[in-house]
Amino acid sequence: MRRLISSGSPFEAAAGYSRAVVDGEWIFVSGTTGFDYSSMTIQDDVVAQCEQALKNIAAALKQADSSFADVVRVHYLMTVAADFERCWLALGKAFGEVRPAATMMVVGLADPRMKIEIEVTALRRKAAPRKKKATAARRKK
Repeated sequence: MRRLISSGSPFEAAAGYSRAVVDGEWIFVSGTTGFDYSSMTIQDDVVAQCEQALKNIAAALKQADSSFADVVRVHYLMTVAADFERCWLALGKAFGEVRPAATMMVVGLADPRMKIEIEVTALRRKAAPRKKKATAARRKK
């Protein structure tokens, strides 16, 4: 079953996309920038933008009954390659244990204030199967 998730950002309605799309166990989170959607503001610092983008992604994943633990792929879009290393601490906090497949690209973004955009794909994992309890016959042996 397909479900659309919105952050409430005016960008989504204007450009015709969803913050995330849930299709079965897959969650596709659109490229997400460092805008604080509640105030429609963006900080100038790339690390602050990275941290806010991660908050925005975490909120979308939560709406999809998921989390960073389910992320299998991440794309980082940066306007300045040298800024990527400055973001590693924040990125490591989000993805360090998960270690998804990742790609970083240097690009131009739609708004000159944007310095980073992050896109993730997640796969919700089903609960691990429980071990079968020993049957009465096995216990007698």
